Amino acid sequence: MRLIRVFVDQPLQPERDLLLPEAAAYHVARVLRLRAGAPLVAFDGRGSDFQCEILALEGDKVRIRVGRRVPGLPESPLRITLVQAISRSERMDWTLQKATELGVSIIVPVLSARSVVRLDEPQAAKKLRHWQAIVAGACEQCGRSVAPEVRSPLELGSYLAGSPREGQRLVLNPSGPAALAGLTSVGARIELLIGPEGGLEDGELERATQAGFAPVRLGPRVLRTETAGIVALTVLQAMWGDLQ
Repeated sequence: MRLIRVFVDQPLQPERDLLLPEAAAYHVARVLRLRAGAPLVAFDGRGSDFQCEILALEGDKVRIRVGRRVPGLPESPLRITLVQAISRSERMDWTLQKATELGVSIIVPVLSARSVVRLDEPQAAKKLRHWQAIVAGACEQCGRSVAPEVRSPLELGSYLAGSPREGQRLVLNPSGPAALAGLTSVGARIELLIGPEGGLEDGELERATQAGFAPVRLGPRVLRTETAGIVALTVLQAMWGDLQ
């Protein structure tokens, strides 16, 4: 029987009692209908799992006893930062979910010239909380014990101008001179830039190239923004990561 995994957004310590977060408590009590004494695994996104037991259900609250710490799944040898142009709600959620399953380390949502979605400051903060919850849920499902960092959304121009380089930089471009799968090797740290539904403008591609992003292509077909990043992550992990 597969143990239920729940994300707890606070540092966990063995032999401590705590209340599960509201969403996790609802899932455990109302959806799964678990009872006192049931085992589950809790993790705080920092690399370890904790074998736990439900102590009590108190209305909408679930109290657990944190037990033995066990090593989580090893992370990919590739540390990938996905710089993803923000797409419409369900598409962006799907992208973040699958990117988490494929071992991405950092997700940077960006707004480009052709982005359909526009966010003011309150909307951006709300979206960030939502995306963090999507990533946590994906970790629960796929078994990861390290939660990817989701950064606050920002304009693509600001990212290109001000963000320190975090490794080998690649940008997907259907007319790029080199195929991603044709690269002889990649670095251990990679920044992967994916454009919006309408693609990056020529000026944005030029600025990305000036910032060190090498254009690469995936194949003869133009992929949707929510597909392109996931396919690229799959290629990277299959050829140089841990999908082997």
